[in-house]
Amino acid sequence: NLPWQDVNLQTGEIKIKESKNEKGRIVWLNEDTLEKLKSWRRSQNEKLNEEVDLVFTTKTANQLDPRNVRSMVYNYSEKAGITEKDVSPHTFRHTFATDLYRRTKNLRLVQKALGHADISTTQIYTHIVDEEMEEAMKSFRAGERD
Repeated sequence: NLPWQDVNLQTGEIKIKESKNEKGRIVWLNEDTLEKLKSWRRSQNEKLNEEVDLVFTTKTANQLDPRNVRSMVYNYSEKAGITEKDVSPHTFRHTFATDLYRRTKNLRLVQKALGHADISTTQIYTHIVDEEMEEAMKSFRAGERD
């Protein structure tokens, strides 16, 4: 239910007003995603021949039903070869958190990006994959310091 008025297409800033903890926050888009969103806005307005209030809508400019979004995510994940049965839109949040943590190694930054009040909640979102654990343990040498 993200309204276009909360998206700044010049700076890539998005105001998140509705969240579980009822605190708003700001997130930013990278250049590539921002360009895709600008393109989406143009095509959305052209197809519907009017300014649309919401970023993500049906073909007739209505609000998307959460069940349909879950279904789309599941179908596209199957096409991408992802066979886990529990893939959902929320899976993207976990993936984002894990990738952001891998890139920055900054759990507080991830906490702020996700809007969590408690950092222990953020830790649930950052997943360590077996390969990372194997690499870390195989390269570990007791008593060795950087």
